[in-house]
Amino acid sequence: MTAPRSDGAEPEAQQPGSVEREFTVQQRSQWKTIIRRFTHHKPAMISMVVFFLLMVFAFAGPLFWKYKYDQVLKKPLGGNKDWIRPSWEHPFGISKGYDVFAQVMRGTQYSIRIALVVTVVSVSIGVAVGAISGYFRGFTDSVLMRFTDLMLVIPYLAAVAALQRNVKGSTWLWLALFLAMFGWMGIARVIRGEFLSLREKEFVEAARSVGASAPRIIFKHILPNTLGPIIVNATLAVGGAVLAEAALSFLGLGVKPPDTSLGKIIEVGKSKATTYPNEFWWPVLMLCLISLTINFIGDGLRDAFDPKQNRVRA
Repeated sequence: MTAPRSDGAEPEAQQPGSVEREFTVQQRSQWKTIIRRFTHHKPAMISMVVFFLLMVFAFAGPLFWKYKYDQVLKKPLGGNKDWIRPSWEHPFGISKGYDVFAQVMRGTQYSIRIALVVTVVSVSIGVAVGAISGYFRGFTDSVLMRFTDLMLVIPYLAAVAALQRNVKGSTWLWLALFLAMFGWMGIARVIRGEFLSLREKEFVEAARSVGASAPRIIFKHILPNTLGPIIVNATLAVGGAVLAEAALSFLGLGVKPPDTSLGKIIEVGKSKATTYPNEFWWPVLMLCLISLTINFIGDGLRDAFDPKQNRVRA
């Protein structure tokens, strides 16, 4: 109920546009608070720097390194070794005639590339399914959620491995798409819950009252207010995709020669993990760094977007 004015005049009715403008101002203030919380989250900020350095190492490093990942090197004079320990010339050593440093750069690049493609595709599918399901509800919601439940019970690594076996040639893009096909269900459920809540808010009712179409309400009014859960789930999806790709490549069902990935390098070097550990432990370290940094970034984003988080982490 609107309070009466002190001069005795009738109070002016609050227009739908004013409700929307007021919500926009509150949203801008909320984004400033989120950024402030995130920048004060020390583990997340350190992880951002480390992940940036990993990206530079993976994508810029091969442009300046003198050896290529697929370049077969000559064996040393008087030697007949497939594995050579690290030196100034080859910081990570040589394995089966290949420079391990160049291989790890290439493997890190492919692992990150696959993880980013998986994240973009899976998040896009999950957001679309969750938005449609949560906004329209009813029969549409039931059909989409039952399909989501069906996808959740499928062992995705086994399914991706079965699909991957039938693909010939360079397979990293196909591998990424197969992983994305089985990685969207979790975020779809999260976005559905957000839409079920937001569709009843005043700013959405105001948009309906002025005749806004369903697609406009979904994309212009509701979806921007679900960016928090989307960003958090996207960061977690990157870490999961890196580990899933590494697991498949380790089993020989992921990236295939002449290309390589961290999982493939680990699979090749596992037989010499104790005698010539450089090929095994360096990609393991890179894999751990990628997963840890992404998870710390996700933790920072989760704390920043948490409305119950009233204090800034020191």
